[in-house]
Amino acid sequence: MNIGKVFEVPNRWVKADGPQADIVFSCRVRLARNLRDFVFPPWGKKSHLKEAARLILKTIENSDYFKNHWVFDMNRISLLEREFLLERHLISKEFTRGDETQFLVTVPGETISIMVNEEDHLRIQTILSGLQLMQAWEICNSVDDRLDNSLEYAFSPKFGYLTSCLTNVGTGLRASCMLHLSALVRTSRIDDVLKNVSKLGLVTRGFYGEGSRAQGDFFQISNQVTLGLQEKEIISTVSRVVRQVVKEEKNAREYLMQHSSLKVMDEVGRAYGILSNAHLISYEEAMVLLSKLRLGVWMGIIPYSISVDTINELFISIGPAQIQVSQGRRLSRTSRDKIRAKMIREKLSNA
Repeated sequence: MNIGKVFEVPNRWVKADGPQADIVFSCRVRLARNLRDFVFPPWGKKSHLKEAARLILKTIENSDYFKNHWVFDMNRISLLEREFLLERHLISKEFTRGDETQFLVTVPGETISIMVNEEDHLRIQTILSGLQLMQAWEICNSVDDRLDNSLEYAFSPKFGYLTSCLTNVGTGLRASCMLHLSALVRTSRIDDVLKNVSKLGLVTRGFYGEGSRAQGDFFQISNQVTLGLQEKEIISTVSRVVRQVVKEEKNAREYLMQHSSLKVMDEVGRAYGILSNAHLISYEEAMVLLSKLRLGVWMGIIPYSISVDTINELFISIGPAQIQVSQGRRLSRTSRDKIRAKMIREKLSNA
């Protein structure tokens, strides 16, 4: 499958049309599953993992649920293309190694994806705009049910679904939300809020999930434990905590408007000035400035003619691998910075 196909269909979940989308950039539900009678990927032989992949891909191919889907052989695409998929939140960092037993299955719009032979035989993911964890879970569960009709999962009546990592045993479910917490960062309250999240048994990660750092004031909140809990319990807990963080962020935004409006307007205005006029801009600087611009739009500082959809799309499309894959070749840092600046200028000009 030509990876350029991904560019042909707009990324559905970056649209700011979900509940609380001003703060909740996206929500994700992921299920970990393994096949019964097969050694799990970290310890499996190549021949066994290839057979597991064959069974999984055959099941997907024969399912009406996946009439329109793309399959990427991770061993046959370049490292740059794998980095491209990582930046689009379709695969994990570990999946970029490109083993010959690994495959990615996704659909146009990228709301559903399946990693075959990552840490587990199956990692089923649904990602939607805003705070829609229950809806994401229902979609993910529906995909899982269809696969379960043909595949035999490794399951224990005592422990639940068996996985490579003990923290996933049980439901095998991870629910997470990506939040834009720019006001909490500016009011220096972010550390206290994240500490409270940790006390409630949840974990905070960066823009690209586990092992990544926060970029552009984005923080990912997810559950840590799956054993001994029901799926809806996990979804409910994460949703409840995220709603509380959303409330804290809204309070912080109101505080900024009441006590630091001129400073915020200045920051947002400077960010807009640089983004709409720069001819060279690094990925790191662009993320910081776009974060300020996004905050400015939602607070009414920047006219709504610049849509949040446009800014959300830029967060994804300005990644180093996105730019290089769009150009069809590896580029120097300066070349990437030049193209990135032009992309942003054109997007804002069109808006």
